[in-house]
Amino acid sequence: MRQVVLPDGTAVSAVGQGTWYMGEGGRGARAEADALRLGIDLGMTLIDTAEMYAEGGAEEVVGQAIAGQRDRVFLVSKVYPHNASRSGVPAACERSLKRMGTDVIDLYLLHWRGGVPLAETVAAFETLRAGGKIRRWGVSNLDPADMRELLGVKDGAACAVNQVLYNPEHRGIEFDLLPWQAGKGIPVMAYSPVGQGGRLLKNPALAAVAKRHGATRAQIALAWGLRHPHVICIPKAADPAHVRENAAVADITLTPQDLAEIDAAFPPPKRATRLAML
Repeated sequence: MRQVVLPDGTAVSAVGQGTWYMGEGGRGARAEADALRLGIDLGMTLIDTAEMYAEGGAEEVVGQAIAGQRDRVFLVSKVYPHNASRSGVPAACERSLKRMGTDVIDLYLLHWRGGVPLAETVAAFETLRAGGKIRRWGVSNLDPADMRELLGVKDGAACAVNQVLYNPEHRGIEFDLLPWQAGKGIPVMAYSPVGQGGRLLKNPALAAVAKRHGATRAQIALAWGLRHPHVICIPKAADPAHVRENAAVADITLTPQDLAEIDAAFPPPKRATRLAML
């Protein structure tokens, strides 16, 4: 599995596992935890979750998946903006730690920007890090202006990642945010890398590229995101077959022809655009 290096030198798997919509019933927590464990065995050792997902239910599923193998996993979770204050962050973190059955989170993110000043959230993150509750922190859904402001506050330069929406349908970050972060050594963690709702995967260009590679359209969408060395993709999969497909993406290298066809279907941005969010 290819790896991406964080600012502190830690290498993480370029393909991780998302958990949005896990812990809400349906297949059941046991099947979801089994899928995550399979992903870990296949090298997708980065698992992303959040207190928002199923209001803690996804974190509980993650806790089941990592039980007995915590040291194999790079664990990411996120705090609600309304909990991102100096007193709210440690309380939210403790709840997340309890749900996941661990004593430390490898990477703790601000889920999106709210009313709490960034400086206050960063100070709370740094206190958690000093206390050994988290190993590093980052942000999610911050646009270029937000990121510049973040790096200007005390300890803001310790930001490890910015997690944003990125796939062929939503590639506005390529104009400004992605190159700026690459220049700072701050990776982008791409959520919904194969799209949301299935529209992206119906595109004929992806189908044509997938056929040439003997791959699925979802694998091509993932390979497209991974073409950039500073991008980590976190697809969600609760089905074992989909988990195996995601892990196999590391073996796919898109050609210039492939990329040109995808560009024709989904043109790269020519100007700055508002950051897309789900």
